[in-house]
Amino acid sequence: MVNPYSQQSKLAAYRSVNAHGAVADADPHTLVLTLFDAVLGRLTAARSCIEKGDITRKAGLLHSAVVLLAELRGSLDLHKGGQLAQNLSELYEYMARRLVHANLNNDAAAVGEVLSLLGEIRAAWAAIGPEVRSGAVAAVSAAAGAGMAR
Repeated sequence: MVNPYSQQSKLAAYRSVNAHGAVADADPHTLVLTLFDAVLGRLTAARSCIEKGDITRKAGLLHSAVVLLAELRGSLDLHKGGQLAQNLSELYEYMARRLVHANLNNDAAAVGEVLSLLGEIRAAWAAIGPEVRSGAVAAVSAAAGAGMAR
């Protein structure tokens, strides 16, 4: 008889290696998109947890989202990105404060506000993808977060 736990362990290990390999091979633009998607996924789940009353899971998801926002903020190159990078940095900080508020007050509307703001930034970042990859807008990519390659 096959041990189902060993099958699950092998599958989990494969998924982990596959995910890490994809990240290792990704360009900076794709890595930033991955961060956006991770934050948006956690926020969507956290809002659902607030609505269902799952406070423990909500807290973990919002904490994780704040950590990922800090990663996005840290990826900005404030020297090359100028005012755009500074504005994004301040916006990420605002979003983190809203999420702390949402966590303390079980405020689904605050989570929704951050979802909306971050969704707009993600859409703009995705839209410039082809130009970033071709090098046509290097200044914008540096400003908006491609500094992750540092």
